Amino acid sequence: MSYNPPGDLEPLIGVQVVVDTDSSYVYIGVLESVGADYLALSGVDVHDTGDSKSTKEHYAHEAKKLGNRSNRSLTYVRVARVVSISKLDDIVVF
Repeated sequence: MSYNPPGDLEPLIGVQVVVDTDSSYVYIGVLESVGADYLALSGVDVHDTGDSKSTKEHYAHEAKKLGNRSNRSLTYVRVARVVSISKLDDIVVF
């Protein structure tokens, strides 16, 4: 059984995105696929802001400026935990 992502997310497939969750984790990587329960990201930087002084917003700004520092080849993120998803290129650096 195949799953087609919502039309709004389809243009993000193959694009580097920032996935903010309802936890202290933020994910930055290429969106490979969207399933009913999981997002698949490749070349992922999984960052736990609970382990650092950096906020999610600050971390996303740094990733935009300095580039993604992936620490996982592939990661699945539960859709139920996602608060927002955006293109890394859409982050406004100030």
